[in-house]
Amino acid sequence: MSRKRKANRRKPHDAQQAIEPLVKRPKSNDDGAETFTTPQGQVLPLSLEKYWRRRHDFFHKYDEGIQIDEVGWYSVTHEVIAEDTAARVAQLYSPKTVQSSEMDYGRLCVVDAFCGVGGNAIKFATWCEHVIAIDIDSVRLEMARHNAQVYGVADRIEFILGDFYELAPMLKADVVYLSPPWGGVSYIDAPVFDLDSLPFHTGREWLDRARLISPNIVYYLPRNCDPHQLAGMYPSASCNVELNYIDGYLRAITTYYGELAGYGCTEPRTLAPTTLPICIS
Repeated sequence: MSRKRKANRRKPHDAQQAIEPLVKRPKSNDDGAETFTTPQGQVLPLSLEKYWRRRHDFFHKYDEGIQIDEVGWYSVTHEVIAEDTAARVAQLYSPKTVQSSEMDYGRLCVVDAFCGVGGNAIKFATWCEHVIAIDIDSVRLEMARHNAQVYGVADRIEFILGDFYELAPMLKADVVYLSPPWGGVSYIDAPVFDLDSLPFHTGREWLDRARLISPNIVYYLPRNCDPHQLAGMYPSASCNVELNYIDGYLRAITTYYGELAGYGCTEPRTLAPTTLPICIS
C-alpha cells in the first residue's frame, strides 16, 4: 500500500539576482561558516569544494563559461552517466544508434522533469530530436539555457518554467527523465534511502505522474536506494536497475522502465576510461 500524504505545492522562484559566473582561499563568513572562492569569482560553501574540483566530470566544457549555482553543484549528473543515459534512450528510435560511426539522432521527444543547470538535457539534445526541459527555479533554468548554448544544442531544447507535477497531465513525449530533489546532501546519511521521504511527493507519486506522459521512464536516484523498492513502484512494467560506478565508486542508481529496460546491459561494461556501470535486471 502506498503511503498517502498531503502534497506540498511548490511555486516557481523569481529571478531576483543576476546569474553570476562561478566562484580560492577558505574564509569565514559572519556565521563562522567557511567558504571558498573559485577562480571565476563565485563564493561557495567549503563543503562544495569537492564538487568544484570535479567540475570537468560534470561539464567537460566547464572552462568555456558553464554556469552552476550552489544547488547545481551537488545535483548535476556526471557527464559520462548523462551521456550513456541519452544514448540508451536514443535506441528507442534505432537500436543501432549507439553503434553508428556517424551521429544518428533519435527522432524522439524527451521530458527532463527537473533539468536544473542542464546536464542531462544537454546530452538528451545531443542524441534526440527534441527535449522539454522543466525547472521550478527561473535562475537555474536560465543557467541551463546558457549551458546548452555553450554545447551548441539550445535549438533542440524547449525550456519551461514550472512545476513538473502540475505540468505533467498536459505534456506529450516518448520518454520522461526523472531526477526529483533528493533533499540536499543529507540523503547519504541514511543506510537505505526511503523513496517515500523525497521532498514534496513520494517516489511513487513522481513516477505515477511521469506515467501520464509515457511508460518509458528513466529514474535517477541516490546510490543508497533499495532496488526492490524501485522495481515495486511500477510492477506492471519491465524494469532494469543500473548501478553507476565511476572510479570504482558507486555514484548513483539509474532505473529504466518500459521499453527502455530492454536495452540494458547484462554484465559489467565500460562506458569510458575509469567508468564501470553495473546492471541488475
